Amino acid sequence: MDDTTDPPDDLEYRNAPGTRVAYRARQRWTDRTVWLALALHLPSFLLSFALVLMTALALDELLGIPAWLPAGLWGASGALAFHRPTEGLLARHLLHLHRPLPGERATLAPVWHEVTARAGVDGSRYELWVEDSDGLNALAAAGHIVAVTRRALRDLPTSRLGAVLAHELGHHTNGHAWSGTLGWWYAIPGRWVWRGLTRLKPHVIRTARGASATVLSIVVVLACCAAFTTLRATYGLPLLLLALPYLAAAVSRRAELRADAHAARLGFGRPLALTLQERLAEQSGTPGSSAEPRLGARLLSHHPDHRTRLEHLQRYL
Repeated sequence: MDDTTDPPDDLEYRNAPGTRVAYRARQRWTDRTVWLALALHLPSFLLSFALVLMTALALDELLGIPAWLPAGLWGASGALAFHRPTEGLLARHLLHLHRPLPGERATLAPVWHEVTARAGVDGSRYELWVEDSDGLNALAAAGHIVAVTRRALRDLPTSRLGAVLAHELGHHTNGHAWSGTLGWWYAIPGRWVWRGLTRLKPHVIRTARGASATVLSIVVVLACCAAFTTLRATYGLPLLLLALPYLAAAVSRRAELRADAHAARLGFGRPLALTLQERLAEQSGTPGSSAEPRLGARLLSHHPDHRTRLEHLQRYL
């Protein structure tokens, strides 16, 4: 016999299905974190563009394909992030999501309707997905993807499920989802090259061990001179690239807090706080998790810790 029970339906439904809902004139907007994130993605975009352009020039020389064609197609390919069929492929094959089963949709649909109605947003513009995971999590991606994990759908009361969905809706309406997807998409060529270089690193080390000390010394001196000359000519601007991962993580943490505020303004502040308290208790009860993360790990984290999120939620409770 199955002893599992459905989580309680404790959500206060202010907008019953079938009743008239007032939609906002502006369904989406762009907050400051989006512009900051796009600015921080610019160096990786330029690097990827340079790689694509070099490949296009090589194809032009070898095959006679006009260089502007592959470069232009790559530049326009970011629009696929908002193409529904492409989003479906992204959800299934990269994010490993699946469409809600009938029972899952029966739970999700009324809660999603309530969340979007409170926000004045047309919920039919978005696609609901489920992730087969035992984590208590959700995600917003591309232009229309909203997903929750199987555990969140199974264990969370509807009020807390609504809080999680309202948080992800905040990522969409504030522009965090599409800007993050575009940043990830246009950085792919650079990531591929970096992975190739990291795979070549052991071979380079073995080759360097076989070289003479004189040759290695000359290579090191020339590299240092080239680096010093470049930094001097550019007034040290390349050193700012070292700070990009930390700045991008800080902007991402700010976007998470803004999504929390969006959920709280819709009336989901207390359920969201209860969910964060539960996750904090689980984290504290996990063996080995009592140690405070190192400063570098905290600065590179794209999500604020649960205590920080709870502190920022206090003003809405």
